[in-house]
Amino acid sequence: MNVMDAIQARWSVRTYALRAVEPEKIEAIMEAGRLAPTASNEQKWRLIAVTDPELIAQMVPACKDVAWVGTAPLILVACSEGDRTMVCGQSARTVDCTIGMSYMTLEAIEQGLGFCWLGWFYPEKVCEVLNIPDDFMVVAVATVGYPAREGKRSPKKSTDEVIVYNRMA
Repeated sequence: MNVMDAIQARWSVRTYALRAVEPEKIEAIMEAGRLAPTASNEQKWRLIAVTDPELIAQMVPACKDVAWVGTAPLILVACSEGDRTMVCGQSARTVDCTIGMSYMTLEAIEQGLGFCWLGWFYPEKVCEVLNIPDDFMVVAVATVGYPAREGKRSPKKSTDEVIVYNRMA
């Protein structure tokens, strides 16, 4: 599988099979995140792999009581220490964690796993469950595991609707 194959194969999995993710696959996913670029190569992040069933159960209320979150055998959390605003006006830490989670997404797909980014989580509750220090902010949370059923990508807008060369009209 090449990168474009992984991109095209990704869909948001919300139903997971009762099957653990093998440690070597978790290590590969985490390594992909570790190797992702960060602003000024500061690497002020932590990439957390949650596999403990008790902690996963505690993550459900931290993820707005979305029940299917508790069925995932692996939850990934990207958090960063402190923050700074880059010249472009963006949060360096948000960008760092998002790039890292994107790399982990693609590696998970490469490993034959399903993945779903979560927007429904309470950062302070995630910090409490995972003992994340106060000077860290949770940026991204995702579930990972073997899909329990077949799925497909959501439709994407056409190239003409989203791709611009040189200047916007």
